[in-house]
Amino acid sequence: MAKEDFRRDLKRIDMPTLVIHGDADRILPFAATGKRTHEAVRGSRLVVVEDGPHGLNWTHADKVNSALLTFIGGVKITTQKAEHKSKRSR
Repeated sequence: MAKEDFRRDLKRIDMPTLVIHGDADRILPFAATGKRTHEAVRGSRLVVVEDGPHGLNWTHADKVNSALLTFIGGVKITTQKAEHKSKRSR
């Protein structure tokens, strides 16, 4: 299997970027990946999730979702009960 090195590509990103990484990731440790990604993407925002392992979007979903919502401007999500009206043709 060929491995790709995208480190040079990170320097070309020119849009708002959020890097979320757990500080307990043993598969892709923060110092080797998350920190370096943040440093490579100019102007990126970094959120380090305390005790977040690899797959922290599952284990720390509330923290990930909160960081995402804050990043995109504090979008407030509300749940509305949908009314379903059936239209029958006569």
